[in-house]
Amino acid sequence: MSEPTVLPPVRRAARDRNGLLRGLRYPSTIVGVVVAVSIIAIGLLAPILPIPSPYAQSPDAFLPPSAQHWLGTDEFGRDLFSRVVYGIRQDALVGAIAVPLGAAIGVVLGLVSTTSKYLDIVLQRIFDVSLAFAGIVMGVTVAAILGPGIMAVLVTVTLINIPLFGRLTRSAARAQLSRDYVVAARVTGAGPVRVLGQHVLPNAVDPLVVQAALSLSIAVFIEGGMSFVGIGVVPPEPSLGALLRSSTDFMSISPQYALAPMIVLTALVMSFYVISDGLNRGLLKR
Repeated sequence: MSEPTVLPPVRRAARDRNGLLRGLRYPSTIVGVVVAVSIIAIGLLAPILPIPSPYAQSPDAFLPPSAQHWLGTDEFGRDLFSRVVYGIRQDALVGAIAVPLGAAIGVVLGLVSTTSKYLDIVLQRIFDVSLAFAGIVMGVTVAAILGPGIMAVLVTVTLINIPLFGRLTRSAARAQLSRDYVVAARVTGAGPVRVLGQHVLPNAVDPLVVQAALSLSIAVFIEGGMSFVGIGVVPPEPSLGALLRSSTDFMSISPQYALAPMIVLTALVMSFYVISDGLNRGLLKR
């Protein structure tokens, strides 16, 4: 009888990556990527752009849009365009730190839950409790402990993503554990860590990529929501949600005060959602 062979996980994963590449070729996905990258790039390049400081105050409050102030000024005479651009950086920071951190912890816990029936029960109940909290309720709880600020937003988004990625990883990993290549790896003496890390995870990563794009959309929404209700980024720090909150009293005087951050916030949320949807459609179209 010939010895069982292990199907190379890299080749299987590479084959599955075609679905992700197919999803990236959809016109809607391309538009989403262009919009998201463009907005984030503008925010990251804010320090070198020829725009005023977002903190500089002047007596010229509520100036209309002009060549000097593209979106006019706010109630403290600060340049609105500059504050919107710098506000994008807060969302980029949340997406770049909280989403990967929550994903990493969730993936590890999801893989660990497949190794033991008792660990699986405990972790799934913890995930159930975490998922029972609405995003804004989680934000209020975290802000009550840590106080309002960007740290509260980062912790909230991280905590929200842990059960999402944990559940998804567990489901994807369990679907792979009965495959022939996993059984063959075990027969050849591979331990649980090697089986999960080298064989299961590479072939279960596709839905995680889709979830990552969707989580970026959720992160932007959570940051905007928490800052809007006053438990996120605190003025004078610029943030899209904080700008929306400040603008509510002046919409009749300066409508662009609310419209500009609202449009940018909506564009970011929708672009990440469209990217996630395109990647998902690409994976489903085998």
